[in-house]
Amino acid sequence: MDRIAVLTSGGDAPGMNACIRAVVRSALNNKMDIYGVERGYAGLVKGEIKRLNTRSVSDMIHKGGTFLSTARCPEFKDIEVQRQAVEALSAYGIEGLVVIGGDGTFRGAKDLSDNFGIRVMGIPGTIDNDLSYTDYTVGFDTAVNTVLWAINNLRDTFHSHDRVGLLEVMGRNCGDIAVYAGVAGGAEYVLVPEVPYNLDKIASSIKKSYLRGKTSNMIILAEGAGNRDEIAEYIAKKSGIEVKVTNFGHIQRGGSPNMADRVLAARFGYKAVELLKEKKESCAIGIRDNKVITVPFSEVQGTRDKFDTELYNIAHILGL
Repeated sequence: MDRIAVLTSGGDAPGMNACIRAVVRSALNNKMDIYGVERGYAGLVKGEIKRLNTRSVSDMIHKGGTFLSTARCPEFKDIEVQRQAVEALSAYGIEGLVVIGGDGTFRGAKDLSDNFGIRVMGIPGTIDNDLSYTDYTVGFDTAVNTVLWAINNLRDTFHSHDRVGLLEVMGRNCGDIAVYAGVAGGAEYVLVPEVPYNLDKIASSIKKSYLRGKTSNMIILAEGAGNRDEIAEYIAKKSGIEVKVTNFGHIQRGGSPNMADRVLAARFGYKAVELLKEKKESCAIGIRDNKVITVPFSEVQGTRDKFDTELYNIAHILGL
């Protein structure tokens, strides 16, 4: 295989640039021509493709976001739209494709492979960590550390005002960011979509803690676990204690990737090029027990089916 391309699709994640860099330089080391597709599948359909070289990815490893830009492309489910993408690849003589993104990105990759025989390697790049086949996704660890920074800062002001703080974090229907940040940040309560919770018990526990002299409590809420304002209002009413809501939003998506995400991006990017060089079948790349793995796209699931209940229980026990 002599000519390949790389794109980022869906939501951006810290480490995507590091991953593109790994793909580009691995390809060049294998004497391959490497192209970048701008704005994901949306750009691919429109032929927004450019040649990349080693200088294209210089000074990129530490930058958040993706210099190729990204976009969502719901119309890519249409096979005729997919055909336009294939025609764009053919126009440049591109034989293989590396896609970096989440479950939607992988669905598009599977369609290109199944419907048109394009060799596609998928790299999991999403802060949500919501792909069940891999232990971690590129961007997750950095996002958790960004949330941890917020928890540390919020603690200061909540201690000063004797308040309950409710911090909503991203993750869609996956509670991993909330659980990991909750454990690392010493949150008293972690609310996630995977585990039912009782607001009456939480309110009662908060009230009792204040009677014992505890001056603040921190609740981490995964965005898929309920309405933040309704939860805060209910707890305040039941406990008689003010609850301040913070929506951390897209700050979690940005920032310089940390060591873990940079190394993961390097390993994934290198592996993707090796697989294309060897003309292996299309697959998703992941990591389990610190070993890089490959999984057919047909086995990739969009939601995690192995929520870490033990870690969630640790967060609950240590937070009380």
